[in-house]
Amino acid sequence: MSSSETMSSIERKKLHSRQRTLENRCYFALRLEAFFIALNPWIASGALALGVAFLFWRWMRDPEFHFRRLPYDVPVIFFVVIGGASVLVAPDRMASFYNYYVLVGSYVFTYLLAGQTLRTEKHLRGVLKALGYSAFCCVLYGFCQLAFGWDMNAADTKWVDGEAFPELKKRIFSTWKNPNIFAGYLGEVIAVVFAFFMTEEDSGGRRKYGVALLTLLGCLALTYARGSCFAVMLTLACYGALKDRRILLVCAAVGAALLVADPVLADRLMSVFTKMDTSMEMRLALWESSVAMIMDHPLLGIGWGSFLKVYPEYDFYINNAATEMFHAHNLYLHYAAEIGVIGAAAYFWYFFGTMFTAFRSSGTEESFLVRRFELGCGLALVTVALGGISDNVLFNIPSSMLLWMGCALAMAARGILPESSRKHKTEE
Repeated sequence: MSSSETMSSIERKKLHSRQRTLENRCYFALRLEAFFIALNPWIASGALALGVAFLFWRWMRDPEFHFRRLPYDVPVIFFVVIGGASVLVAPDRMASFYNYYVLVGSYVFTYLLAGQTLRTEKHLRGVLKALGYSAFCCVLYGFCQLAFGWDMNAADTKWVDGEAFPELKKRIFSTWKNPNIFAGYLGEVIAVVFAFFMTEEDSGGRRKYGVALLTLLGCLALTYARGSCFAVMLTLACYGALKDRRILLVCAAVGAALLVADPVLADRLMSVFTKMDTSMEMRLALWESSVAMIMDHPLLGIGWGSFLKVYPEYDFYINNAATEMFHAHNLYLHYAAEIGVIGAAAYFWYFFGTMFTAFRSSGTEESFLVRRFELGCGLALVTVALGGISDNVLFNIPSSMLLWMGCALAMAARGILPESSRKHKTEE
């Protein structure tokens, strides 16, 4: 063997070692962000910044690494550009710009890190484990909150309408600080666990996912969030009607058991059809105001993050200039009001496009784990879409970061082969 060939071999080994190191750093940062999104947004943001720095360092140092296109990069770019343009028409441009680059930066960099880092079945498994452990911590904290009153001094009373529901004294919110946001998060987790439960082939594994599913549903019930409860029930019922009608019977049985065990939950859910409380009245008023904003500012909206600033001008319900409303309590109206009809169309092109693509087969012999996760991601987006009719949990930064991460993972995972197939192709 010549010295040049030996040097070439050594150089290749060094390159491969550097590639693995850079890949592992990006992967570590992604898992760290995935674990802390629901637990500590500050640590999650730090992990995101670290991951993006590693990603660009990898791009500069690894000649074989290239950024790849995901199926919905185009609407993401439109959304970013139009959202940025909306800052120009905001009543307070500096505040709008700050809100824009902090929020959109978090969303897009999460999308970038997840979409460009995920390349193998091992990566997906590791990130899902991080998300699963994080969900376990959130649920455990929620039950401890119920049992020991953690974090529930004066905070719990503002989420309860004492006049309409005098028997409802406590709603859990875990690490999310808001029971409606926590319920939206639980809805997404339930959808993914449900997908794994339905596709599990091992009886022991199915029991494990079944227990997790019942625990999550019980935790969701304790939030008393009507919109998310109905969104989850409709999502699972639609899946049952289309795929396996036995699911309808199971959903009916579990739902009935929860309502019998907790009459307060039954009263709160039935109130949607039987009475008008202050929460529902406020939502209707907010929707009326949001429609008026859209009619007055259809092109670029009122400006990114400007709902709080502009709402007093459209306050047809309370008529108090000191009133603070951060969002429209409707996902669709909120985006259309803040960034205009075109910007909202770009966002929902990305949102619903990802949803429908997740339900479709990629046409390759992709990993069984990938197919299960894509089904779960599609169902999770359905719960967000349905829950978005009566609320907008995505105004919360961690909620949106989680959604952007899930969408990027689902699209980046398409076509990933099972590890056994990858090894076979490598050997060939």
